[in-house]
Amino acid sequence: MTFDFETNQEKPPFSRIIAVDDVREAGLELTLTADEVELMALAFADGLESVDSFEARYSVRRKGRDKLYVKGVVTARINQICVVSLEPFTSELTEEFEVDFVPEEEALAAHEKAAAEVEAAQDKVAALAAQPDPPDPIINGRVDLGVLATEFFVLGLDPYPHKPGVEFKDIVSEDEDEKDPRFAALEKLKPKA
Repeated sequence: MTFDFETNQEKPPFSRIIAVDDVREAGLELTLTADEVELMALAFADGLESVDSFEARYSVRRKGRDKLYVKGVVTARINQICVVSLEPFTSELTEEFEVDFVPEEEALAAHEKAAAEVEAAQDKVAALAAQPDPPDPIINGRVDLGVLATEFFVLGLDPYPHKPGVEFKDIVSEDEDEKDPRFAALEKLKPKA
């Protein structure tokens, strides 16, 4: 999240709001792309070196009078720091998504029902895994497609990014080849087998 000093509120790094009433019966196909400021905000919000590109493609369909079904894909080119070598590297991210949107009260009821079912289950982990995703809320007749894409972008990020071809054992092996001379005296004290 970034802070909007004009409204004194936090705002998402990438936001594109559509009204449910603007989606016709035939549906809506659209592509949204982050601008330079939004790319910097996405990188900052997610602890990345930089985000070079961020694009989301959507297919939005009506489900009855007041519900939506959104299917799409978010693609991005990101720069991260390798947790093994601490070197920067670039990678591509692609995340597909499918989400149902329903009026806010209905979404809240669905989330409460799902939580109650998990709580009542003997094996909570299995119950949670078997639970279908509850729908997301439509708030004041609107849906933020930018926030939706950002959520799936974040889910697709590797929490422990490593540069292709670099493995932890490679770094350890290099260190073992260079024995510390300060420990040479201790090696002589080791019992011989």
